[in-house]
Amino acid sequence: MLRTALRNVLAHKARLAMTVLAVCLGVAFVSGSLVFADSTTAAYRASLSKNHAGIAVTVDPKHPPGTPAGERTTALDDALVARLAAVPGVTAARPTVDGSVTLAAKDGSPLRADNTMGKLAAAYMPGPDGEDGRYPLTAGRAPRTDGEVALDRSTAAAGAYALGDTVILASDGPVLRMRLVGTVSTDDTRVTSGGTLAVFDKATAQRLFASPGGYTGIDLSAAPGTDPFDLARRIGTLLPADRAEATTATAKADQQQVLIDAKTRSHARLPLVFATVSLFIGSFLVINTFTMLITRRSREIALLRAVGATRRQVVGSVLAEAALVGLAASVLGFALGLVVATVLPGLLGTADDLLPQGPLVIGPTPVLASLTVGVGVTVLAAWLPSRRAAGIAPVEAMRTAEQPPSPALSRIRGAAGTAVLLTGAGLLVSLSDAKDASDANLRTAMLGCGILVTGLILLAPLLAGPVVRVLGRCASRLGVAGDLAKDNALRDPRRTAATAVALMISTALVSGLAVIDHSSSRALDSQAAEGLSADYVISTRNTTTAVEPAALQRLAAVPGVATASAVADSTLSTGALVRQVSGVDPKTVGEVMKLRFASGSATGIGPGRIAVSDSFARENRITTGDRLNASIGPGPGGGDRGRPYTVVGVYRDNPTAQDVLAWRGDVQQNSHLRDSVQRVLVRTEGAAASADIEKQLRGAVGHSPLLKVQSRAQLVREQAGVAGELITMVFGLLALGVVISALGMVNTLAMSVAERTREIGVLRAIGMDRAGIRRMIRLESLAVAAYGTLLGLAGGLFGAWKVSGLANGAIPQYTFTLPWGTLALVVTLSLAVGAAAAALPA
Repeated sequence: MLRTALRNVLAHKARLAMTVLAVCLGVAFVSGSLVFADSTTAAYRASLSKNHAGIAVTVDPKHPPGTPAGERTTALDDALVARLAAVPGVTAARPTVDGSVTLAAKDGSPLRADNTMGKLAAAYMPGPDGEDGRYPLTAGRAPRTDGEVALDRSTAAAGAYALGDTVILASDGPVLRMRLVGTVSTDDTRVTSGGTLAVFDKATAQRLFASPGGYTGIDLSAAPGTDPFDLARRIGTLLPADRAEATTATAKADQQQVLIDAKTRSHARLPLVFATVSLFIGSFLVINTFTMLITRRSREIALLRAVGATRRQVVGSVLAEAALVGLAASVLGFALGLVVATVLPGLLGTADDLLPQGPLVIGPTPVLASLTVGVGVTVLAAWLPSRRAAGIAPVEAMRTAEQPPSPALSRIRGAAGTAVLLTGAGLLVSLSDAKDASDANLRTAMLGCGILVTGLILLAPLLAGPVVRVLGRCASRLGVAGDLAKDNALRDPRRTAATAVALMISTALVSGLAVIDHSSSRALDSQAAEGLSADYVISTRNTTTAVEPAALQRLAAVPGVATASAVADSTLSTGALVRQVSGVDPKTVGEVMKLRFASGSATGIGPGRIAVSDSFARENRITTGDRLNASIGPGPGGGDRGRPYTVVGVYRDNPTAQDVLAWRGDVQQNSHLRDSVQRVLVRTEGAAASADIEKQLRGAVGHSPLLKVQSRAQLVREQAGVAGELITMVFGLLALGVVISALGMVNTLAMSVAERTREIGVLRAIGMDRAGIRRMIRLESLAVAAYGTLLGLAGGLFGAWKVSGLANGAIPQYTFTLPWGTLALVVTLSLAVGAAAAALPA
């Protein structure tokens, strides 16, 4: 039986090639994702080892409880450095002054400003040789005064800076302008992966990031043979317990590695989604291929049963064939996965988030995963056909015609498919009144969509007849070839359905996601514009920075500005819930925000009085007039500690207002940066937005790279960009589904042509020319493609329609809207797949 299995694989290698390719694609994404993750992690680790080379222990400052947020105090000074340098086992103590600055390019635009973790700044701390080993100079010289700066050479190139140029930068206050005197290099992963680095002289760095004479860290090198953990313990006894702490370099690298692993996993998710989809769709191709092969070999299998082969041996033979096919797919998929791993860093990286380059790391996990996935999926998909093969009786060897499926089995299939379809539809219908996209509702939506697709798969053979007959009326107008194409598609509805299922799944998935993405984007656009009356928003990039107080006066004085209302942003905690709070001026907030109150009004906001959004009110079960115990501020060491606030109004969810509106004084008193504001909403006279006003507003804030100056239209465009990754996924899945569906159609049509050799010969003998034969095969393929596309569109659009209830609960402006252009592209590509797949068999 094993020899028979091997012989059958070799005899049908051309027909199994398409199956190998389909499974190969899924294996490639699995192995490629794993190799990519291992290689990226190894590159980060290699860079981390360079960052901590020669360092045994680091000393970092701590802030005792009660220290005002944002206060720059440090216990690390020259006296402590000298004391630590004298500890037995310490060979060198090097102080550091590190911080964060945001740079602007030479043209004034922010430079990589959205890379939160990669906007580094440091002091140039030369050693005995006059150079800082962390930042070797590549051109010019090191900064010496408070008006000079050096940049990492990649940062200088990205900002189009040359030596002698004036560099625009800011830390958390006014804009600074310094002369570029040199460029340096660094191995720090935060810079090499798309960040920026600015280097100052020691006094300037201390003024910006620490305190005069203070440091933000001390790196200690140890003598050979010194235990770093013992050294860290001994160092800790010399430090003020509430003001500084000692950590081994190994532990610090491990902490950074946790962040790196999380980042690597997030980048690897998208390829794994493609892998899951391709393997799922490819499994139907495996089932279809083995079903057709077993149908063709039914007399052969019957003869084997007649000469003594048992059912178990027949099953084992078919599964052995599948295992050989899966093994070939695994080997090819792993090889293709190395190509995927090589190109993924370039595809997933952006200008602000580059991924490190390094050699491919091929461990045992990707190899084992490739074999397990490739062989496992193929064998599991071939299990049902193998059971069918085992059911062939010896008497089948004497039959010359294939037996049609039992009517009883068809009725059972129809009843089961209808029940499953109705169950999935019922789950989706139950979401019609959903008020939010909670985890429970999302699980229900995913389960309902999965059951709905399963029901369509079960009913596909029964629906094939009536649907193809309707589609065949168009083909019949093309003459005899069209009639024959329709009859061929109807000859075996199960085969037609199995061929169309791959296209149906990809079409359903893509059309559903496309509708949700299109409708959500329109809703977010509407929401961004609806909640804002202001014409411009000047905002910081996070709550740890602020708009310079002097800039508020300059903004209000810009010609054409009617209202400039400052907003302080922070967090508000109510037990375990943490939400965003906006501190506003109740006198002007109505002029710059579109607030629709269900009860109360914004005029009641004041000290100890807040207004809340609908969703916040539901979560906390409060309404106007209630009192709420809450804390404003970042947490321990800052913010108030749970005081009662009176709710004076409940407004419709508004992204500009966020979850809670409070008096600006309450928020400023307890925010991360005391007495600061993070946004200024500007309304112009006559609600006019122009390039001239925008230019004046940018000038009023000193072209600070810390701030964004956006018109309402720019805010809407930025909001629309949030869905970019989903759009990429939609079209990626579309392309993947198209490729696998094409492979399935080519395979099915090729085997169908081989089965009908005598029939096609008879057609040629009675006068049909070569063009007519080709037309017949192409029309048959188009009919199958149209059937799969129609079924997929029905399932995808229905699922997206019913899931819209979740989105409507999360985004009140959400309305079910069809992306006609995308849907037309899906239909066109699907039909093109049908035509292209028929080329070779025809």
